[in-house]
Parts: sequence; structure tokens; C-alpha cells
Amino acid sequence: MTPFGEAIRRLRAERGITQRQMAEAIGVSPAYLSALEHGNRSGPSWEFLQRVIGYFNIIWDEAEELQMLAGLSRPKVTIDTSGLEPKATGLANKLAAVFRQLDVETLEQIEALIDASQSSRKAEVEPGADGLQESDS
Repeated sequence: MTPFGEAIRRLRAERGITQRQMAEAIGVSPAYLSALEHGNRSGPSWEFLQRVIGYFNIIWDEAEELQMLAGLSRPKVTIDTSGLEPKATGLANKLAAVFRQLDVETLEQIEALIDASQSSRKAEVEPGADGLQESDS
């Protein structure tokens, strides 16, 4: 199941809605909705996302989160390492080879490491991130 599929299933469960009911309401087949929830389809289209957001009457923050999850829910991913360091290509291939064998705890550790790396890079780039204020003089 993809993060987007999990979110759709949670929204349906919270509201007591079946796949069939939701599918009929937004104009897709129950089989398509099931495949999307289970990650057996590519990520949802923008139009589909808008239908889901409208159907559940989702407000800004939750709609933004759902759109972000849709972007993270492509079941097949290609990593282009052309032009990168050989270490990057090796790591991408190594990760691809063992990915299905990783447990949830390991995946969470990898995700936390990536998030921390991105946060520290963002802090290096943002003005004033070092805690110093620019003076007007």
C-alpha cells in the first residue's frame, strides 16, 4: 500500500464509506480505486486528486498533505544518477537490490537520516539560519 492509498483508506474508514460508494461518487470503478489504494496503479492524476478533495470536503492543510502523499506514492521509481558521484550510483543500486527486504524500523531510520540531511542543508542556505541578525549599518 502506498502512503496515498493508506490516506484514502483512512479517510473512507473515518467516514464509514465503502470503496464502491466512493468510486461511484467520484466517477471511477471500484477496481481502479482498489488498485490505487494498494499501489498497483501509478500515482493519481491532478483531476482525481481534486475529486477526492471535493468528495471528502477536505480543507487546505489536509488537502496539501494529500497532494504531497500522492507525489510520494509512485509504486515504481527510477533514480537518475547520471553526472553524480560514483558513490551515489553505487548506493542507489545497492538500495534497489535490498529495498524489499528492509523492515519498517530500518526504513524509518533511513527516512530520518534523509530528513535530517535536508533540514541541515536548508538551514545552511536560509539567511539568518545561523541565529545572527543582519545589521542595518
